[in-house]
Amino acid sequence: MDSMTKADVDKIDRSAPMHSGAPIRPRDAATLILLDRKGDDVLVLMGRRHAGHAFMPGKFVFPGGRTDPADSRISTASALHPHEEAKLAAGPGRISATRARAIALSAVRETYEEAGLLIGQKGVFATSRQDWQGFVEHGVLPSLDVLRFIARAITPPNRVRRFDTRFFSAWRENVAVELPGGGPTNELEELVWLPLAKAREADIPDITRMILDELQNRLAHDPLLRPGGLVPFYRLVRNRFTRELL
Repeated sequence: MDSMTKADVDKIDRSAPMHSGAPIRPRDAATLILLDRKGDDVLVLMGRRHAGHAFMPGKFVFPGGRTDPADSRISTASALHPHEEAKLAAGPGRISATRARAIALSAVRETYEEAGLLIGQKGVFATSRQDWQGFVEHGVLPSLDVLRFIARAITPPNRVRRFDTRFFSAWRENVAVELPGGGPTNELEELVWLPLAKAREADIPDITRMILDELQNRLAHDPLLRPGGLVPFYRLVRNRFTRELL
């Protein structure tokens, strides 16, 4: 287990809003790191957050957002790989298979909403949920077996917004439909595919840079991102920011 002090953590993201009251309970969130191969390079999809947002305005980030527990009831073309589901349940605050499913599906939904990319397989899909209507209209059944659990990070307790974020990865070939105009929300105002090395040089949050480093190291040892790989987990434990492996 690696660690750094709370003061070190505060220096990592000096722009994050702070508060001195009782710690806020972190909410489940999910992010999807979509990858594409171009020659010897691996490209990653990133989007610039709208300048008007109160949280990380103008920063380049991966598509993602808060988990809606109702996402667990969405039908899918395939389930999470058992090794990935087991990794999601590992660590402190063990979660149920239903909650793991909701977290994974929220990454798929947010990628549609923010980037206009529908991950899954062509087929008949029906739901009354408004935030999944893009999948209905384009006939795409979401797929979960293509997701790889890459990292987990919990926002430190003294932040105004706290998330327990699971970072997933998938390949561009797993996208069934790419909407030319992007997603239906205005969360991301610019979408770009960047080589991993260039992505690290962009205006990104420090935790995003750390996750890119982890991903690059994993790809170096496992270019196919096979199921069940080690998952780095970042959190504050007794005033020290720790990195442990799940």
